[in-house]
Amino acid sequence: MTLLQLAKNSIMHFNKLKDAKNIGFGKIIIYLLLLSLIAAIPITLQVRNVFSDIQSDGAEIAEQIPDFTIEDGQIQTEEQQGFIYQTDSIIFTFDPEGQRTADDISTDMIGNFLSVGLLQNEAVLSLQSNEATESILGDNQFEFSYTDEQFQNLSGEELRNELSQSQLPWWTPLMVLLVATYPSFINLIVTLLIASIIANLYSRIRRVKNRFLDNLKIMIASATLPIIIGAIINCFSASFDSTTFVAILSFFIFTQATKSAKKIE
Repeated sequence: MTLLQLAKNSIMHFNKLKDAKNIGFGKIIIYLLLLSLIAAIPITLQVRNVFSDIQSDGAEIAEQIPDFTIEDGQIQTEEQQGFIYQTDSIIFTFDPEGQRTADDISTDMIGNFLSVGLLQNEAVLSLQSNEATESILGDNQFEFSYTDEQFQNLSGEELRNELSQSQLPWWTPLMVLLVATYPSFINLIVTLLIASIIANLYSRIRRVKNRFLDNLKIMIASATLPIIIGAIINCFSASFDSTTFVAILSFFIFTQATKSAKKIE
């Protein structure tokens, strides 16, 4: 059975999925990677939408940034009065007087995706902690000292130009998809291993002549349709628990696939 045939059977002919146990282990891992790509699509769309909002709000914030330069690792500006400016996705803090801290910047972020602070001695970037950011970046707060080489020549004019003219590279969604595939792959392995343990017990009760590895291959094939449906729902509802949905529906399809499997005499 080829991977294309397996994909077709996993959607249209559940009863043929029992033959997935005969597929080589290397092929089934490749198939699981393809399923992981599908499962990663909702995260990719979420990140793309967030980037689009940030790009638009960044241009708005650019109009509020005063003139400043960096000298001896500190912000120097004639605009001594700090301020906080908020958009739908960003909270921007300008604090040349040193009245706020990095923790304050993180605390400000309620309902926004991004909190940015130009403090007296450092720049702070704090992201909303959710599945998308954790999958892509691994952390949600970053601090940058003005003594770092890339920030020593930072100025208000340069920052305004960057924010107002910035455009996302065309390959950004593709890169996000590839990066998000890794956590999706790990999540699917854990979910389907647990489901396969239950499926293996089910096979023993029904006296089906399958080894655990056989049941795992069939379970991976059975997960195709649930993963596709779960990904579609997650594209419109990020709060949907696709993991539980995939596990339950995959097990149901597994029971249909093994109905006519050979039994131990």
